[in-house]
Amino acid sequence: MTPIPGSPGDVLTLISAGAATTRSDLARLTGLARSTVSQRVDALIERGLVEETESGESTGGRPPRHLRLQTEDHVFGGVDLGATHCRIALMDLSGEVLAECEDPLLVAEGPETVLAHVDDRLGRLLSVAGRPRTALRALGMGVPGPVEFATGRPNNPPIMPGWNDYPIPEHFADCAVLVDNDVNVMALGEQRNAFPETRHLLFVKVGTGIGCGIVAEGRLHRGAQGSAGDIGHIRVSGHEDAGCRCGNSACLEAVAGGAAVARRLTELGVPAETGADVVALVQAGSTQALRLVREAGRLIGEVLAGLVNFFNPEVIVIGGALSRVHEHLLAGIRETVYRRSLPLATHHLSIVPSRTGINAAALGAGILAIEHYLSPDNINRIVNAQNA
Repeated sequence: MTPIPGSPGDVLTLISAGAATTRSDLARLTGLARSTVSQRVDALIERGLVEETESGESTGGRPPRHLRLQTEDHVFGGVDLGATHCRIALMDLSGEVLAECEDPLLVAEGPETVLAHVDDRLGRLLSVAGRPRTALRALGMGVPGPVEFATGRPNNPPIMPGWNDYPIPEHFADCAVLVDNDVNVMALGEQRNAFPETRHLLFVKVGTGIGCGIVAEGRLHRGAQGSAGDIGHIRVSGHEDAGCRCGNSACLEAVAGGAAVARRLTELGVPAETGADVVALVQAGSTQALRLVREAGRLIGEVLAGLVNFFNPEVIVIGGALSRVHEHLLAGIRETVYRRSLPLATHHLSIVPSRTGINAAALGAGILAIEHYLSPDNINRIVNAQNA
């Protein structure tokens, strides 16, 4: 490994990644003097970020001492806000889930009501986990709409009335709060938990709407203002009569989203209102529902074929409500992607259903909070603030 800068944050990064488990490892990897390594490690131990324990193994003399993250006093929340639900996962510094819950909750009730519910549930989960409120270091939250990531403010989310430009982080004054679009945190949760070796991944959520989270070189790609991956409003030719809630027509979600498929089924005399209804009909053996889901997959595949040629991902993961009938949806997607994309781009491409399922967003939001807290810049701020 090439020697890296040796700030406390860099040292903690090596420890948390498992690359260094002893002070000798840190000296070798960073090129720092042992005295400097000891200063860095002692500062991290004093701040409660790292603990050093005897391994119990010795070949003579003093047993070696091993470094690891101190997880007891650091807790993180991952919040998944959907149109009709709230899922929360409470996690320790290593990413282990300590407690979790799910409640029906209408995001349309507005930020004050919804965030008060989140705050109450966090308090209860902390009690279940036996951790004080002061242990909550950071909170990640995924919301069903576009977000300006730098400020944590939703930007004209169509299914979140009353949320536009609302300062979500200010509601939680006792910890850092990071707010992102739900499909971004889904992509992060899926990649970190199910595809940790994959560097280029697309997570496509197919629900009422359609969105895409992008992982490039192992990092979330949000674009300049945070709107990267909004594939639901890419135009699909031949569907000019399909009006979209964005004001345009022929958008992908207007012809292939769960609500669009439900509407077409109703027009065929098979009543359906939501993507969940479509899933139930497919599982009950409805041939019309199965046909329309596969057709929706083909339309989604048309857009994804362009993304495959442009981005060249290793894996495309399909999640969201309609992914529960993934064998039919993915058949349509794969059919079009492999036909319309370049052979080199699809040679090693996998198109698979989500492995983390309904937990993807809550886990991803928690990981977002943990990775922010453990970032070298933040750790350096913590250590320097204590030393000031």
